[in-house]
Amino acid sequence: MSRRVKVHKPNFDILVINGGSSSIKFALYKVLKPLQRTSYGTVNRIGLTGTNLTFHDADGKALESRKLETTDYKSTANYLIDWLEKIDGFHSIIAVGHRVVQGMKHTEPEIITSALLEELHRLSPFDPDHLPGEIELIEIFRQRYAKLTQVACFDTAFHRTMPRVAKLLPIPRRYDARGIQRYGFHGLSYSFLLEELKHLGDPAATKGRIILAHLGNGASMAAVRDGKSIDTSMCFTPTAGLVMSTRSGDLDPGIAPYLARTEKMSSDAFYEMISHKSGLLGVSETSSDMRDLLTRESSDLRAAEAVALFCYQAKKWIGAYAAALGGLDTLVFAGGIGENAPAVRKRICEDLGFLGIELDETSNLSAVMVASQVISKNTSRVAVRVIRTDEELMIARSTARICTGNHSAGNVMRGLSGTKGQPVPIQQ
Repeated sequence: MSRRVKVHKPNFDILVINGGSSSIKFALYKVLKPLQRTSYGTVNRIGLTGTNLTFHDADGKALESRKLETTDYKSTANYLIDWLEKIDGFHSIIAVGHRVVQGMKHTEPEIITSALLEELHRLSPFDPDHLPGEIELIEIFRQRYAKLTQVACFDTAFHRTMPRVAKLLPIPRRYDARGIQRYGFHGLSYSFLLEELKHLGDPAATKGRIILAHLGNGASMAAVRDGKSIDTSMCFTPTAGLVMSTRSGDLDPGIAPYLARTEKMSSDAFYEMISHKSGLLGVSETSSDMRDLLTRESSDLRAAEAVALFCYQAKKWIGAYAAALGGLDTLVFAGGIGENAPAVRKRICEDLGFLGIELDETSNLSAVMVASQVISKNTSRVAVRVIRTDEELMIARSTARICTGNHSAGNVMRGLSGTKGQPVPIQQ
């Protein structure tokens, strides 16, 4: 059970950190009703050539763009904090909310304590692509601002409601006891989408059958009944499920020993291939970006096949989850592809009339212009929506809820002012 912290000032700032395997998204929010994002930015290509930091104001106006000379995650994180210290509003921050991809059995956001941090270190082997970097960010903030409250928002928490049959993997039972089961990811995005559906007045959000399709560089779907996840396409790791930009999605496990025999491919090389060299990039041999492939598909068979495979696999997952749900009331597209590629949405929904899905062509084409829109016909039995997801806002909301609770946690709410470099006790 996480402790809550009482805030004694009406307006304060929250910093959101969304750390990925090679990127860090960040945003500043003023805690008002409703929350107000004041600025945001991204550091891309961490550990690669061309590392770049971009920064925007609340309206999306570019304020800064700079190339970084950092070479690894730790140096990039320290550079980012040095840079953040110089921007307006940074020293009024009283909490940092972090996306933590793997949370095992945690079901709610929690204040990060020494015990939780030790647990995250133990969990690192479950997600070597994300957790080490996320832990590094947390530890750097703890070292530099020991009194600053940090909150972990777990991507897996949304799916803890899945029934046992959805979590269980068909391998020897002893591995289940060691935590090898379906966890699912993109939970922060799905939590946001479900909140938006409730705000939009969709009755299926609380009592109905929903498929949420987060289609981006990482792609997954979740089957939601009566507001709770009952199944999801990602599994023990985010590599499973749908075809993605560079991840293979579901794959015959027999391919791994075959390549080991015929090409002497090691397990590390195999993991590198299915995580970073497969999916749209592997099939097209040219790009992992759906926009590039849609542009090239008329003249490049490889690009056309990559797009076709993505849409075909997504269509199959919709059919599978409609069966698991016993029908379908609402289908939501989100993520970079789901929000911005009308052609992909159209192809995925084609021939799904038997499920009650009928797209309105005009609405589908115009949906890229708005944050939320119904793109199905009035006669469609299934409401098909496009909703612009916002993981950072979901993290800010969760962090604000904890920080405006009723339980005191000593002096941790002093924020950044006066804490840098002081040997003060770390929260326990």
